[in-house]
Amino acid sequence: MSAGDPSAGDPRSDLVDPSDAYRQVRALTEELASTLSAEDQTVQSMPDVSPTKWHRAHTTWFFETFVLRPHGHSYRDFDPHYGYLFNSYYEAVGARHPRAQRGLLSRPGIAEIAAYRRHVDAAMEALLAAATPAEVADLVVLGLHHEQQHQELLVMDIKHVLSMNPLRPAYREPRPRLRVADAVGRGAGEPGWIGYDGGLVDIGRERAAGGFGFDNESPRHAVHLAPFELADRPVTCGDWLGFMEDGGYTRSELWLSDGWYTVQAEGWCAPSYWLEDDGWQVFTLNGVQPVDADEPVCHVSYYEADAYARWAGARLPTEAEWETVAADHPVEGHFLDPCRPHPAPIGTDAVAGPRAPRALFGDVWEWTASAYLPYPGFETAAGAVGEYNGKFMVNQHVLRGGSSATPVGHVRATYRNFFPASSRWAFSGLRLAR
Repeated sequence: MSAGDPSAGDPRSDLVDPSDAYRQVRALTEELASTLSAEDQTVQSMPDVSPTKWHRAHTTWFFETFVLRPHGHSYRDFDPHYGYLFNSYYEAVGARHPRAQRGLLSRPGIAEIAAYRRHVDAAMEALLAAATPAEVADLVVLGLHHEQQHQELLVMDIKHVLSMNPLRPAYREPRPRLRVADAVGRGAGEPGWIGYDGGLVDIGRERAAGGFGFDNESPRHAVHLAPFELADRPVTCGDWLGFMEDGGYTRSELWLSDGWYTVQAEGWCAPSYWLEDDGWQVFTLNGVQPVDADEPVCHVSYYEADAYARWAGARLPTEAEWETVAADHPVEGHFLDPCRPHPAPIGTDAVAGPRAPRALFGDVWEWTASAYLPYPGFETAAGAVGEYNGKFMVNQHVLRGGSSATPVGHVRATYRNFFPASSRWAFSGLRLAR
């Protein structure tokens, strides 16, 4: 992404060489699953979590359903039952197995899922080796970004699965953790504030912009912003400990009504995955570790982020404020990297300067104050793929920036992630505004 042009795509996400891009994305999914046993890949620890093998199959079903069946000429389905088992929410495609029961699918096993992926990959390679019409190329690009979304979900979900095991096993063997102080030469320090003039600004993507963008990022449109300030770094675990020590989880005046109800119903007293055992510990994909005060706080809900902001005498930024700032900075940060697939926020950011927020991209998705709603003039795509984003535009809040579980090259300044206000299993944190 070029600075100041939020509509420009990251060149790493463009389908320059269709076969090469396809192989790279598909290989990363398999690498992420490679250390997991058949038992690991079958567990569903809550209705929002899907088993690892389901993610591997569903992303394969996407290419089979939307690319190979209509455009693969003599393509034959691997198994006609898989359309029912691995459809997620596409009503136009047909019936589907209930989401909350995906963990009951002991069969097909991971060997059959691997064979399914090989079958579809061979057909896709043959299709991509031929002249690819623009319509098909666009579907393939969508499928690759769809699979990248499921790569992040795979990481989120297996973390939740493993956290339910009383042995608290590591997803991968622990490596030395890179602390913020090691990365930038100092701890997180006190947050600073960067002022912005506001005024009439344009956000979103032009529909005809180069590079890839999801339909919910368009159309580009004008928004009026009052002058505001944005914190120069995300809220850290050390900051959050101060909130907890000041009774943040027990003070009803800090919470939205439904948030306060949720805190009491769920018994929240700390971010998800935090454990109190001779001091605060946190379950990570590398096992249980001491809470690092300098790391961005992670796995907090919108309700918690909003309550913290009130406690701090600030607020959450709107998505328009966040994007206006992000448009002037390169998409650089700590993302999921094939060379280092050990997702955990560490607070690094190559950007520096008096008006450069740290860790704006990567590490943790940042909650915004904005409800997930269609932009003015939004139109869903034609056909079943039009069910991708628009049907979820209710009861959700927008997050921005990507996380340490987001694949490299997947996000942009205009990218809109979304979750319900009570969700905590995403790699979600916050940055303050005022």
